[in-house]
Amino acid sequence: MTGPLSGLKVVDFSRVLAGPLCGRTLADLGADVIKIEPPRPDVSRGAVPSGSGMSGYYAQQNIGKRNISVDLNVPGASELIARLCDDADIVVENFRAGTLKFFGLDYASLSKRNPRLIYVSITGYGQGGPWASRMAYAPTVQAESGFTHHSLRHFGANLAQAQTDALSHADVYAGLQATIAVLAALAKREKTGRGQYIDVAMAAVLLSTNERAHLDIEGVDTGAEPGILGATDGPFFTGPGGERFVAAQSLVGSLTFPNYLRAMRRPDLARDPRFATPELRRQNYGELHALIQTWILTFRDLGALDAQLDESKIAIGQVRSTKELCESEWGEYWGAVRTVSDRRGGRYKLHGHPWRFSDDDLPAEPREPAFRGEHNAEVLAMMGMSDGQIREYARRGMFVADPTLSPSPPPMPPDAPVRLVQGAKAA
Repeated sequence: MTGPLSGLKVVDFSRVLAGPLCGRTLADLGADVIKIEPPRPDVSRGAVPSGSGMSGYYAQQNIGKRNISVDLNVPGASELIARLCDDADIVVENFRAGTLKFFGLDYASLSKRNPRLIYVSITGYGQGGPWASRMAYAPTVQAESGFTHHSLRHFGANLAQAQTDALSHADVYAGLQATIAVLAALAKREKTGRGQYIDVAMAAVLLSTNERAHLDIEGVDTGAEPGILGATDGPFFTGPGGERFVAAQSLVGSLTFPNYLRAMRRPDLARDPRFATPELRRQNYGELHALIQTWILTFRDLGALDAQLDESKIAIGQVRSTKELCESEWGEYWGAVRTVSDRRGGRYKLHGHPWRFSDDDLPAEPREPAFRGEHNAEVLAMMGMSDGQIREYARRGMFVADPTLSPSPPPMPPDAPVRLVQGAKAA
């Protein structure tokens, strides 16, 4: 692997989304990430669609990682995994607070053996305090943190008909904030030689990523003056070719309404009694929107409209599906999609890197997404285990592997490490 984090070792105990996204990001940046998966697999493996025994959802969050599947309840398993962490740089986990302490794999235990270890835990509400033991999923944390309140207020949905957001913002943002914290701790370790523990609470993450938190904390209602600096009031329009698009600026805000007048060459509308104040513009929103929509349809195409709006500092974005973005000229230029295959020939179209580095080459072809336990023998051999010891661990049921993997892998050179592809008993 190449990349700015090349040479770092990460042990990833996490599952589903927040933790796996953190681990996947570190892997994309070049770290060697080893995912620890229990015999009862990560539930995201069962997501749909799934073409070869592995879901695309799982592949997206775990590509680039090696995978070992270990039953920590088997005597000796916890100690073996602790040894794996002895030379690790980073541990990532997102179990309920205190779970890994039972196995002696918490920060306090591992840092005694490895003082340079950086250990990050992601939970809904943090490791301590009155809510530490609560179950937490993205929709519930979003509800507790004001996110859902904003959505309901904006869309006006009643509770009998409303549904939570389709995307797991709390998980994704928490995974990214955890990655940022890990990188900061790595920089500190360069100065001190010591690692540290990082406690990431999804609820706190949503507070930190709410650009209007200064208003919400005070309970300020912007009322008739919305969108002063916010993206919640951008109007939708139909372009000259029938395209749907959204404009980034509110039609009613005092700072943004004049931009539309400049773009339309209609300063007279500022004196129109229907549109003289933000409150009047809100009351007569339909008429104002219709005027602008009629003007938009006078352009020959969306590109010409975009150019004129750009003169007045109004950004627009066409409403595209993810597929349409990836197939656009920008998507081709950026390398927005990478197609990868798993060991059984399953193929996945996954998103590309969000960054480009001037002094690092990120791998264009990442390590294939791994089945449960696919790298058991490889990792154990890396730890100095003999073939006989590896087979004994399998016999005892300590390490298992996905039963869909072929029990007879292709022949390997005599000096290659044995790859255990199927455990002796089911989980």
